[in-house]
This record gives sequence, structure tokens and C-alpha cells, in this order.
Amino acid sequence: MKNILAIDTCTEVCSVSLYTQGNTTSRFLKDVAKSSSLILPLCDEVLDEASLNVADLDLIVYTKGPGAFTGVRMCVSVVQGMSLAFDIPTLGFSTLEVVGFGASKKYKTDKVAIALDARMSEVYLGIYESGVLTHETLCKPDEAPLLGIDYMGVGTGWSAYENELIGATNINKYAADFYPKSENLINLALAHIDKNQAFDGNLPLPTYLRNNVAQKSLK
Repeated sequence: MKNILAIDTCTEVCSVSLYTQGNTTSRFLKDVAKSSSLILPLCDEVLDEASLNVADLDLIVYTKGPGAFTGVRMCVSVVQGMSLAFDIPTLGFSTLEVVGFGASKKYKTDKVAIALDARMSEVYLGIYESGVLTHETLCKPDEAPLLGIDYMGVGTGWSAYENELIGATNINKYAADFYPKSENLINLALAHIDKNQAFDGNLPLPTYLRNNVAQKSLK
């Protein structure tokens, strides 16, 4: 794979990375009210910097959720458009896996508990162990599983529901200001390629976890 574009808009941040000739160029924005107006210009920026066009891409990798409802839909929609227009294969990863992967590298731990604020007094909870996302669900913070002090907690849920999550999980170290980043999508994609695993054969699709919201969007 020569040229890989990575896109994430599923949470409070928006990021784009381009991998080409063994190098990665990234853009990362935080606390953006409307990432929908920025994602395509960011894609243009990294492509222009490498003197490439969308048609030159060999793969588009993206976060498919869970996360902010509008952000998830925007990310998947942009990837669908590029993929269909230029016949580019795609590869989607759970937002929770991307966060867990990044945290495991930064904090040098094999055990990560991801909790993203899902609003409505709930969190998107993921357990990332030994390089694998072993569990993802939507739950009340005080219903999170007992994990223990050898886990590292990351994600916005740890600031929104600090006491509930600590009490339920018994985790005593966490970083709430930790987000998915598109460069970690690149690294996950490269590992996927190294294992000779297949790309998505169908259109990119979102992962919501909150079924009632997803069902309403389809009506």
C-alpha cells in the first residue's frame, strides 16, 4: 500500500492523516463545533502537501463509531463518497479500538479501559487487552465491570463520570483528555495489511451501540 488516507470525526476531535512513501502527515483539531465543514478541507491539505489526488489513494481507513451521532455519520458519509467515486477500498475500526491502541502505546500498558461520554448518563465502554478490543458496549458508568488497578482508564467518560467509574472498575489511574487520532488509524491499517487481512467488501457502515437513536435515524 503506497497511499493511505485516515479520517476520524467521531468524537470532540477531528483528524486526518495521509501515509505515503513511508511517512505520515496529520491534521488534528479539538473542540470543533462543526467538523463537517472542516473534514474535506483537511483532506485536501494533506493530499496537496504530498502532491496527490484522491484518485491516487490505495486505501481509506476510518473510525466507524461509536461516538457523537452526527460525527459518526459525517465520517462514514465522506468515506462512502470517496470510495464510490474513485473505487477505493476502505477499512473501518471501532473508535474504542483506536483509542485503546493509542493509549496502550502511549502509556505502555496491555490493559486499557476506554470510556467515552455517550451523554444521557451513559458511556461507550471498551476493554482493550494485549492488542485486541475484547469488549465494547453502552452502559451506565456505575455498571462498568470490575477491572482493577492494573488497567489504565482513558477517554472523556472518566471526567464526566469520574466517581461512578472509579467505584465500579476499581481503576485508580486514568487520562480523561485522551482522544482518537488518525495516525493511530494508519498504524492499525498497516498492521492489518501485514497480517494479509481483507478490506471492507461493502459500503462503509457506522457503529452506533445506542440502538434507539440509530433506529430513529432510519425512519
